[in-house]
Amino acid sequence: MRYHNITKDDMLNGDGLRVVLWVAGCEHHCEDCQNPVTWDINGGLPFDEAAKAELFSELERDYISGVTLSGGDPLHPANRADTAALIFEIREKFPDKTIWVYTGYEWEAIKNLACIKQVDVVVDGRYRKDLRDVNLPWRGSSNQKVIDAGESLALGKIVLHTK
Repeated sequence: MRYHNITKDDMLNGDGLRVVLWVAGCEHHCEDCQNPVTWDINGGLPFDEAAKAELFSELERDYISGVTLSGGDPLHPANRADTAALIFEIREKFPDKTIWVYTGYEWEAIKNLACIKQVDVVVDGRYRKDLRDVNLPWRGSSNQKVIDAGESLALGKIVLHTK
């Protein structure tokens, strides 16, 4: 897996103060994407042990609510194994931190991935320029859903995150 940036003390990409990993690779290529530099699966830097140590160092801070995986698309097929391994490791080492994943894939296409059971919130769906709404929390267009992953899996239907 490759990445472009680790953003510290972020308040825009999920509940609370977060650390954000911007993963490389996206096949959606949404019109007016906020981050087209992340589309190339071979772009950015290798997510190596030093990058993981930087991410985990931020997660160790008491005031950090959790991690957000964005991009690019952390669930791009070429990223799925590495993203899953990272999610499982974060959940094990930081059980009290929340994990958010932004993906252009719809909930129905990704809900059965093993790593989704470890995720707190999934923001799904491609960004759509024609449905852009700057007043929506945590997403750019009204077709995207902010999904409580645990509740949705437990109930077998989409439950929106509203906190």
